[in-house]
Amino acid sequence: MDSLNTFINSVNAFAWGPPMLGMLGVTGVLLTLGLVFMPWRKVGYGFRLLFDKSEAVGEGEVKPFNALMTALSATVGTGNIAGVATAIALGGPGAIFYMWVIALFGMATKYAEAVCAVTYREVDANGKYVGGPMYYLRNGVGEFAPELGKWLGILFAVFGAIAAFGIGNAVQVNSMAAALGNSFGVPGWLTGVVVAVLVGIVIIGGIQRIGEVAGKLVPAMIVLYLGAAIIIILLNFTKIPSAFALIFTHAFTPAAAAGGFAGAAVAAAIRFGVARGVFSNESGLGSAAIAHAAAQTNSPVRQGIIAMLGTFIDTLVVCTMTALVILTSGAWLMTGADGGGLTGAVLTSKGFEVSIPGGQYIVTIALVVFAFTTILGWSYYGERCWQYIFKEKSLVIYRGLWVLAALSFANVKVDLVWNLSDTLNGLMAVPNLIGLLLLAPMVFKTTREYFEKAGQPLSSHTIT
Repeated sequence: MDSLNTFINSVNAFAWGPPMLGMLGVTGVLLTLGLVFMPWRKVGYGFRLLFDKSEAVGEGEVKPFNALMTALSATVGTGNIAGVATAIALGGPGAIFYMWVIALFGMATKYAEAVCAVTYREVDANGKYVGGPMYYLRNGVGEFAPELGKWLGILFAVFGAIAAFGIGNAVQVNSMAAALGNSFGVPGWLTGVVVAVLVGIVIIGGIQRIGEVAGKLVPAMIVLYLGAAIIIILLNFTKIPSAFALIFTHAFTPAAAAGGFAGAAVAAAIRFGVARGVFSNESGLGSAAIAHAAAQTNSPVRQGIIAMLGTFIDTLVVCTMTALVILTSGAWLMTGADGGGLTGAVLTSKGFEVSIPGGQYIVTIALVVFAFTTILGWSYYGERCWQYIFKEKSLVIYRGLWVLAALSFANVKVDLVWNLSDTLNGLMAVPNLIGLLLLAPMVFKTTREYFEKAGQPLSSHTIT
């Protein structure tokens, strides 16, 4: 078992190491430049599309809003609560700056993924619209390189189907059991049973029911979590300027050790900021494209603009609020019972706890609900990858395995599962990024034509 873990960790060094993170960054930069910074300039337009009920026009399975909520259900979660804290604990406050940078360029990546997903989606044997990286690799890249597109699509589907059980199921239900057990004394087996039953009820209804549930739970929990975070930040408003000063200063100069914080070099800020940013918003992994492919839309560009809001909301809003709570509360300098610095969800929880009475319970509830919605979102991602490999008739097998996994992993240590799923999750990006770079000319052309038809050529500098 130890040797297997060692091997997986060595693969992980590539899957989430500098080469992969560099490839994600370069892809985001190239797409942003090719789109003439459109994702940055059209955030307001994206929110108008998101809440415009008339936008649910065209063939598809779910409303564009619910497609985004399904994607957010799989991304807004432990990365926003524990991931931000880990970035600060290991990379210092400057890590947040690099989370912002990778998110800004990741918006273009998420946009391109959704454009490709809607453009190359298919109707399956059950009459449902399906899509995602495996389909735009086969149908898009396959137009000029059939064998390459075929095998890239298969690789993505295999990585996605297996990774979903770990990062989208085992890790989530295990985190829920730990959080509920520590805060409220709920037995792990009871958490497993309840989660399995609720997940089974939801996923049996397919993407429509997942979208409906996500469309209600995700906005409600984001509002609750952000509401509490904003209250804390306002209570500590005199420390806001110094918090931003810490972020910008230590993005370019080392952060010295202080209190429970061990100190961090600039290289650490870059490494952990970029890694935790990508892990949080999943731009470049291709997973969110699977949800957006099911949207009721007749325009790949409009759905792409809505999709890029996922990265904006996840990292530039939710992660930033978490970071400001940790920094303005001073929690990042506190020590734990062992005398060492705090990290992960414990650090975020401490930031809430020392600022408002019962704040730690808000973090616990947020973790539980976000983890539950992540299980729902990833169930759909894994199911579509499974379907791509084994066809529609086998979906009942996948759903049964998914519910069984949720029941089984509540009381199991998932270190090995986490490492393996983390590796496969990172490897999903390899075929996806290759596909995005090869299909970039199509994305640029489709985007240019859309805005020219609307009388707003891409070369204009209008911010709307």
